[in-house]
Amino acid sequence: MESYLQENFGVKPKHSSTEALEKWRNLCGVVKNPKRRFRFTANLSKRYEAAAMRKTNQEKLRIAVLVSKAAIQFLLGVTPSDYNVPEEVKAAGFQVCAEELGSITEGHDVKKLKFHGGVTGIAEKLSTSISDGLTSNTDLFNRRQEIYGLNQFAESTPRSFWVYVWEALQDMTLMILGACAFVSLIVGIVMEGWPHGAHDGLGIVASILLVVFVTATSDYRQSLQFKDLDKEKKKIYVQVTRNGFRQKLSIYDLLPGDIVHLGIGDQVPADGLFVSGFSVLIDESSLTGESEPVMVNEENPFMLSGTKLQDGSCKMMVTTVGMRTQWGKLMATLSEGGDDETPLQVKLNGVATIIGKGGLFFAVVTFAVLVQGLLSHKLGEGSIWSWSGDDALKLLEYFAVAVTIVVVAVPEGLPLAVTLSLAFAMKKMMNDKALVRHLAACETMGSASSICSDKTGTLTTNHMTVVKSCICMNVKEVSKTDSASSLCSEIPDSAVQLLLQSIFTNTGGEVVVNKDGKREILGTPTETALLEFGLSLGGDFQAERQTSKIVKVEPFNSSKKRMGVVLELPGGGLRAHSKGASEIVLSGCDKVVNSTGEVVPLDEESLNHLKLTIDQFANEALRTLCLAFMELETGFSPENPIPVSGYTLIAIVGIKDPVRPGVKESVAVCRSAGITVRMVTGDNINTAKAIARECGILTDDGIAIEGPVFREKTAEELMELIPKIQVMARSSPLDKHTLVKHLRTTFDEVVAVTGDGTNDAPALHEADIGLAMGIAGTEVAKESADVIILDDNFSTIATVAKWGRSVYINIQKFVQFQLTVNIVALIVNFSSACLTGSAPLTAVQLLWVNMIMDTLGALALATEPPTDELMKRPPVGKRGNFISNVMWRNILGQSLYQFMVISLLQAKGKAIFWLDGPDSTLVLNTLIFNSFVFCQIFNEISSREMEEINVFKGILDNYVFASVLGVTVFFQIIIVEFLGTFANTTPLTLTQWFASIVIGFIGMPIAAGLKTIQV
Repeated sequence: MESYLQENFGVKPKHSSTEALEKWRNLCGVVKNPKRRFRFTANLSKRYEAAAMRKTNQEKLRIAVLVSKAAIQFLLGVTPSDYNVPEEVKAAGFQVCAEELGSITEGHDVKKLKFHGGVTGIAEKLSTSISDGLTSNTDLFNRRQEIYGLNQFAESTPRSFWVYVWEALQDMTLMILGACAFVSLIVGIVMEGWPHGAHDGLGIVASILLVVFVTATSDYRQSLQFKDLDKEKKKIYVQVTRNGFRQKLSIYDLLPGDIVHLGIGDQVPADGLFVSGFSVLIDESSLTGESEPVMVNEENPFMLSGTKLQDGSCKMMVTTVGMRTQWGKLMATLSEGGDDETPLQVKLNGVATIIGKGGLFFAVVTFAVLVQGLLSHKLGEGSIWSWSGDDALKLLEYFAVAVTIVVVAVPEGLPLAVTLSLAFAMKKMMNDKALVRHLAACETMGSASSICSDKTGTLTTNHMTVVKSCICMNVKEVSKTDSASSLCSEIPDSAVQLLLQSIFTNTGGEVVVNKDGKREILGTPTETALLEFGLSLGGDFQAERQTSKIVKVEPFNSSKKRMGVVLELPGGGLRAHSKGASEIVLSGCDKVVNSTGEVVPLDEESLNHLKLTIDQFANEALRTLCLAFMELETGFSPENPIPVSGYTLIAIVGIKDPVRPGVKESVAVCRSAGITVRMVTGDNINTAKAIARECGILTDDGIAIEGPVFREKTAEELMELIPKIQVMARSSPLDKHTLVKHLRTTFDEVVAVTGDGTNDAPALHEADIGLAMGIAGTEVAKESADVIILDDNFSTIATVAKWGRSVYINIQKFVQFQLTVNIVALIVNFSSACLTGSAPLTAVQLLWVNMIMDTLGALALATEPPTDELMKRPPVGKRGNFISNVMWRNILGQSLYQFMVISLLQAKGKAIFWLDGPDSTLVLNTLIFNSFVFCQIFNEISSREMEEINVFKGILDNYVFASVLGVTVFFQIIIVEFLGTFANTTPLTLTQWFASIVIGFIGMPIAAGLKTIQV
């Protein structure tokens, strides 16, 4: 079965081809309710629509760019057409309408932009300020929302509960049963009159309605959970200047005229115009499918919503929002495309198809045997040509039984149990600070055998402070403000000025005044630590920024491991500053500022002293950075890259970033679960080793390697090396990608990778599970990831692994339980029909059994919370069979017991319970039905553990499981004792109830005995 499923129902956890997705859909036979079965699968037609839309956008933009280039050449000679401001826009206090703004940005219309006075002209017409942004406390703000709209995308209207009821009614078998019930009702009333003749028909109708409402309630609750998670996924915040202050704002609150600050990896939140910035490269592939990045500057200021900053940083003025943007229209279509189905969903669709076909065959044979029995009886009586209403009712009853066998045999609930379990796990993981973006990641994480984790912010707290420095060749501790200020007195003024200029100008951070009037430092933790250090030395950020003019900025990225800036000094002349990984910047220095503040050549002694200082800092688990400068005496053109050598070293700083509490324990838990944890970091190798030892990642038999060394290795060397690598330092994003690719392909591991930067996107994409950081992560990283770790904590990753295992095992438990019920119900009715000519379980009873195993069983078993025991067993891995030998042992053993007991009751039940009289058959059939249901109830408890004998551990902690058992027992009593006329049952004596419960209970010690058999 497993190989058949793998071949025909195998899809990848990520990036499955459209052919693979279509293949399994076409193979799905015997589907009772396509609307329900395929609800949580991708809508391929909507995806084709989105792809076509991207192609159109690409063509539109290409033409717009060509027209824009042509327009620039003719601008001087052409007078633009007059533009009339609509009256309502004028009355609101603006001078340009939303349609005009949309046509400028989307059409890259340089001519129109020039006509409106460029970016500053548009700002005036939008009543905004390029420096202070919008003023939010006026009537103008509300009128702005009315005229230009909100930055929100159209979403499909949420479905009401009654839609789910209607979808549950679309079940083909329930419709046929409904038709049977209707005919039974008519024939019964004609034959026996009202109300006695209506009992059978009404019983089936009541059962159908109960199944429909329970199914719809379960599905509706599930949809609400997904809706909550979708809301969380869409929470994106950007830095905005409003009312003259920098503040964090949701992208959905943006309005035209807002001034937005963007950096590498940020998503452009709305259509807008470039105001100021450096080296801005935009990736428009998400909107157009075009992979070539576009340079944005004053000449080409157009920025489109949904595109991403590949490089640089800038200020942008919002012009068009929401559904007026191409991205808004594309998002509306994409959201209807849905998530790819998960491998388990597809696999269980395959299982449902195989069993469904078997069930259909059994149903047809059962019906044929029952009809043949009736015909033989009539032939024996010689009444083959005379048919009464009773005979018609008998035929109808046989047909209803056959249809109900299909209801029970087709395990429609199998694929839906996966979704139920995933929805439950995703909701709980959200509480544990993990936001699942793709359903498949939940189950794949359960098979993870390797985790490649970042160091900064994941294993460490990301609260950085400068604690040591080497300025002018002197090493000092600078843990407190007073020691930082006393440091100033020991350093020559010229050196202090150079250091402050380097800190405050060569930075991706900012020092601003927030709306409370307090000073606030914005930027990455590393930048924040340096800016804090600069302020403690008595520096003034704003004054330093205003003193010199910035000519060019090269932002930090993880490939170069450095950032640079070129300044035009107040007295004339140009100066470059460089900052970054200590060894890399130091290798570009040939001079150093000495203890008297003079620039002197960097001799071998000084170089060895500095290298020793870097190693000392790193061995104390400090992050080391070098700051250097260079006078550009020969001039500099902004088109050229900033030089990488010829620098003068100013300082080395050691930044402390403590290990997060609980990380060491989480690493130990992962190790005991058979998951190898590797640290992949851009930091110095000594810093990385010190932190890795503290976390318990680096062991005596493990290897720590640097990215450049790793790159040089041959394929044969890598085969031997990779299993031993525990730390990779000074790694580039490409090194991380190579490591992940080898682990997945060569070593067949299931790999989870963490990432926060734009350059981590390829590794996150390549990994089986991409984990992006919620706090430090860029939008590009988050979009490439499958799970977002909201608190950036490694311990949360261990929790995600535990939940992943829980999902996988819960679904296995449910499949084991459901297949047991399937097999027994099928064989009992089929064998009974063949041997006795009648089915012991009626249509109503089978519908109730179907509900116990389908909806209620899924609720009980698929929502079991994870236990610590899960992390004490090895991962399943890629090649593990989903329906394992252990499951087959439990299914077949339990089925054999139940079948033998029910066969014994059918054959000898009347003698065992001294049943005689006209109602003896009805009492026996009720006893069989009751025993069968209690067998399933106790089997449900046994299914809580597939290998452990103690199945009661933690049973009361799962209130859903306890509630489902309670409800099942309660309704079973009601059905047997009070609904006999509808359900073909009769009240049982206390002895008979006790016997039914004991028969069910005996299944538990048998299940425990089966677990001792090794398979």
